[in-house]
Amino acid sequence: MGDHKEQPLRVGAAVRRRRRALELTLAVVAERSGLSVPFLSQVENERARPSRPSLERIADALGTTAVELLAAADPARSVDVVRADDTGLTPTRARVRPLVRGHHQLHAMEFTGDHDEGREFQHRNDELMYVADGAVEIEAEGRAHRLGRGDTLYLTGGVRHRWRATVPDTRVIVVAVADHIEAAEDPSGRR
Repeated sequence: MGDHKEQPLRVGAAVRRRRRALELTLAVVAERSGLSVPFLSQVENERARPSRPSLERIADALGTTAVELLAAADPARSVDVVRADDTGLTPTRARVRPLVRGHHQLHAMEFTGDHDEGREFQHRNDELMYVADGAVEIEAEGRAHRLGRGDTLYLTGGVRHRWRATVPDTRVIVVAVADHIEAAEDPSGRR
């Protein structure tokens, strides 16, 4: 009970995100798609599930495809348990385990062991790194930061960085806002 099983996708949130990203009103999407505003509102609020032809009309109105909307859809669940033995490990020196399944607003990964220290990362949105065990060295904005067990590092979206484990069997938890999310800026212009 509570474990992950295939669930229908909640396409309404994907429709709403796309419509808002394009700064369109429901009335404009209704006019472009030939569907009613009340129906589109019900779709966005998960009170109605569009048929495939209706989804294609919505996608056309939003300048995308039904496949893209389905790919951006949220699973029809708000609670999902990822068990410790749900490894999802890659057969490399570094073990990577997803802590969140599916397409969500946040990504969370657990890295155990050595990490590709030469690889530079730059993510669109914000990221938090937490050292669960061991120690790491993180280079960001030209500065090296040494973190030990229990330490965290916050990176604003767009910051180039690289990191490496400095102790065997180091475990790092990385939580990041997904790249498909358009992070809002506050009035002061900061993220």
